[in-house]
Amino acid sequence: MKRILLFILILFAAPHFIVAQKLSGVVYEMKEKDKSPLPGANVYWLENMQGIATDLQGRFEISRPEQGKNTLVISYVGYQSDTLSIAADQQRVEVILAAAANLAETVISAWQPDRFISRMNPIATEVITSGELLKAACCNLSESFETNASVDVNYADAISGAKTIQLLGLAGAYTQMMSENFPNLRGLASTYGLSYVPGPWMESIQVSKGASSVMNGYESITGQINVEYKKPSNSEKFYLNLFGDHMGRLEANANGALKLNDHWSTALFGHYDQRFIREDMNHDSFIDQPLVKQFNFFNRWEYQGKKPWHIQFGAKVLDEERISGQMDYDPEKSQEEQPGIYGIKVDTRRYEAFAKIGRVFEQRKETSFGFINSFSYHDQQNLFGLNNYSGDQLSWHSNFIFSTYIHTIDHKINAGWSLNYDDFDEVFNDSAFLTREMVPGIFTEYTFTIPDKLTVLAGIRLDHHSQFGAFFTPRLHLKYHPDEHTTIRLSAGKGSRTAHIFPENMAILVSSRTVEIDGPLDQEVAWNFGVSVNRHFELGRRELSLSADYYRTQFINQVIMDMESDPKHIFFYNLSGKSYSNSFQVEASVNPVDRLDLLLAFRLNDVRSTYNGELIRKPLVNKYKGLFTASYKTKLNKWQFDITAQLNGDSRLEDTHFNPEPYQRPDTSPVYALLNAQVSKFFRKWDIYLGAENLTGYTQKDPIIGADDPFGEYFDASQVWGPVVGRKFYAGIRVKI
Repeated sequence: MKRILLFILILFAAPHFIVAQKLSGVVYEMKEKDKSPLPGANVYWLENMQGIATDLQGRFEISRPEQGKNTLVISYVGYQSDTLSIAADQQRVEVILAAAANLAETVISAWQPDRFISRMNPIATEVITSGELLKAACCNLSESFETNASVDVNYADAISGAKTIQLLGLAGAYTQMMSENFPNLRGLASTYGLSYVPGPWMESIQVSKGASSVMNGYESITGQINVEYKKPSNSEKFYLNLFGDHMGRLEANANGALKLNDHWSTALFGHYDQRFIREDMNHDSFIDQPLVKQFNFFNRWEYQGKKPWHIQFGAKVLDEERISGQMDYDPEKSQEEQPGIYGIKVDTRRYEAFAKIGRVFEQRKETSFGFINSFSYHDQQNLFGLNNYSGDQLSWHSNFIFSTYIHTIDHKINAGWSLNYDDFDEVFNDSAFLTREMVPGIFTEYTFTIPDKLTVLAGIRLDHHSQFGAFFTPRLHLKYHPDEHTTIRLSAGKGSRTAHIFPENMAILVSSRTVEIDGPLDQEVAWNFGVSVNRHFELGRRELSLSADYYRTQFINQVIMDMESDPKHIFFYNLSGKSYSNSFQVEASVNPVDRLDLLLAFRLNDVRSTYNGELIRKPLVNKYKGLFTASYKTKLNKWQFDITAQLNGDSRLEDTHFNPEPYQRPDTSPVYALLNAQVSKFFRKWDIYLGAENLTGYTQKDPIIGADDPFGEYFDASQVWGPVVGRKFYAGIRVKI
């Protein structure tokens, strides 16, 4: 242990004695008469075959193999490869790749996916670009996964409008939510946090399954979702998105960027969202969708100097009011003034700030450091009928990472330290819960690479929790290429987290049941094991991509929410027995003809936990899911047509046989399908779009148990397995300068 600590200290001291040499540049493609960044292009040196892929802006930065003149190769499926001779003193290049074929006077455009699985990352990571987000009504993060087969988004209950995600068949609490690689939307923000990230603000989303890197912390169990926002240095000068649907939702998003000088740039983002129409389509006396009013502002700054420094910082402010309940509910009146009327009122204030600083050492390859700090304060006041819940959370996350190599760049190492601080103050009815967590930690991660063949990523971190003590988090990833078109990945790792039962299970508040907490709740701990195979077939200028993956999550301890044992109580207790999730998914994507993208996916889930001594299927988890998407663009990209179809398998429902017959429900939900469609018309600097969600109009029948007696002993609005809102039509306009 002393040797490890000594080695980390030496690494921290190393920046003062080392420097590096790199080549940077941008790869473009031609679209009509303008050049456009080309993400995912391969860039490598002919001398040693060391290479990387371009990012979402087509940018790359690659270490030189040696001093003197070298040969750089740039390639991408469907384009003619380019080979450049790079002089010893050359620092930057720009490359425009041409389409692979020209027939007569017609230019054949190459296929560029709007979503793809990174071939370079040893961790299985799916990248969802801004182009993919435009294929549906992506108003916020919760609506960004409609065309994604891995992430499920469901309503948490039938009244509040809160949405939750599932990854590998497990609740979103087990997925680490990140904003530009620092943890976010945790604790109190986990209930409505997916609606706090406007879609037009996002540059991309990265979804990784299984164990993630130890550099990002210890909380990831089923995977990680990282959101990248638009950057001041490369976003639009001005962007406006106006949206509305026929159910009374209006939304406006705007962002603008300003380059102040050669080094400084800033961007300002604004969001306004309101739903103002009360509707009760199923005639159960409850509003189908809550009335929401949200203001959201974000200002960020970026510094890029001639010297190898990169600095970013920014701040966000959010204010949201959410009202729901019965049609006659008046939020301005007290419960005594309107007896017998059930209402929900949620007031939220959230403040965030972050700062990131990084430096690359120019005279030593692959050597850099980064220092990230993020702060948030979240205040939320909730009224759910007769249940009162309020809470505030102060959080601080700090992370320092130093990266270099040992002997050669085939042996890279990252090391650093982190600190997580959370201060919770919660009140539920007449009970107060005060929680303060301080978790300092250190980590190191080693990467071994055989170019174009094998990558091994091994990491371990040691953290000390102020409540649960010290714990280790080991993780291992292997990426193997048996040939240039096939990628095999293996992963294994442990994750740990603290359960916060009220904000992570807010649906319990829309129930007449009494909450019982059985003793102190331990830290949740689980292992995750995964294997994935990706195969790419070149079909002339086109590509067929096939993938299959299997992941198993095995809990050592889990906090169980038990609604099975007693119809009048909800019990929380530590796992006593087994709890696991098995998830298997296959997926195929292809561009069969010009400008047509197709995706077909199917997933099986087997998720079980021990309730009151019995191992049974976890409720409200679909046994399987099928997904089909099609996207077609006309010549010159003037029109785009998108369609998404989902097939959702049955799920087990909570046992309600104790209830009187009118309040009983079946043991399982039916199989059902959903269909969404959108058409977009593009102009030079603006476009319009029209769409519909849930075209078949399918909804869950009587989603609220005991809706006729909301203050009775059988009332429960948490048993939601399907859509609670029928067919929805929407329209919008985007302006881009």
